[in-house]
Amino acid sequence: MPTITVLPHPEWCKEGVSFEASPGESLLDALLTHGVHVEHACEKSCACTTCHVIVRKGVDSLNETSEKEEDMLDRAWGLTTTSRLSCQTKIGAESLEIELPRYTINHAKER
Repeated sequence: MPTITVLPHPEWCKEGVSFEASPGESLLDALLTHGVHVEHACEKSCACTTCHVIVRKGVDSLNETSEKEEDMLDRAWGLTTTSRLSCQTKIGAESLEIELPRYTINHAKER
């Protein structure tokens, strides 16, 4: 089983975490099951960007990005070439390293 490593985030996953997940499972479901706070305002329907994550390692093992997901990602804060909506991302055979963006459309804070 692939290992999912979530890099430390100052608010939602302060220590970072690693866990095993099943191939074919949605990345969002795996993160939530293992206690990683990820917004998902549209209830996994690919209608917002609150579950945006950045895949730092293992992106090539994931399912292809749909046109709808790409359109939604264009609205995400901190978009990168390896950004995905975790609700639309199916875990592949490779281990992943995930970064949670500092902000989402629902959680923009001034520091």
